[in-house]
Amino acid sequence: MMKELIEYIAKALVDHPDEVEVTEVEGEKTSVIELKVAKEDLGKVIGKQGRTARAMRTILSAASTKMKKRAVLEIIE
Repeated sequence: MMKELIEYIAKALVDHPDEVEVTEVEGEKTSVIELKVAKEDLGKVIGKQGRTARAMRTILSAASTKMKKRAVLEIIE
């Protein structure tokens, strides 16, 4: 569910939604969600001073707390 959430948000932000790749690495208590976008869309996903990325992490944190798991968002360049 976390993976789909991040994918949905990222696709809404970028100019090349077909190039959005989200992978989830499941750990015992923590899952790492890796987000990869087209090079020219990287700025849109990160946002001014990292605000968009921080907002995505906050949403992810809230959703993962509800599911009693910990999720971390990594934006891959």
